[in-house]
Amino acid sequence: MVRTRLELLSTELAEEKERLLTQLVLGLAALFFIGLGIIFAALFLTVVLWDSHRLLALGMFTVLFLGLGIAALVAAAKFARTQPKLFAASLAELSKDQDHLSSRL
Repeated sequence: MVRTRLELLSTELAEEKERLLTQLVLGLAALFFIGLGIIFAALFLTVVLWDSHRLLALGMFTVLFLGLGIAALVAAAKFARTQPKLFAASLAELSKDQDHLSSRL
């Protein structure tokens, strides 16, 4: 019975590792390309407005980027707080086993 529980724990650990690695790679790729696109869009609009409102354009982009960065930070913190407990299935099974063994004694 202990072996089965350890195998379950090992499987959950491997799945969690793979999920986190995939999420990290995809997230970094998305951040890189979206960031690059945003920078080029900001540069394009600043150059378009260079003769008339360049300081306004630069100020607006600064406020926008800082606001989006803060919003992303808040969302990341919320996401981290709402993640399911690691090894929840294994801990639940071990608790059931413990209750089962306690009732037999």
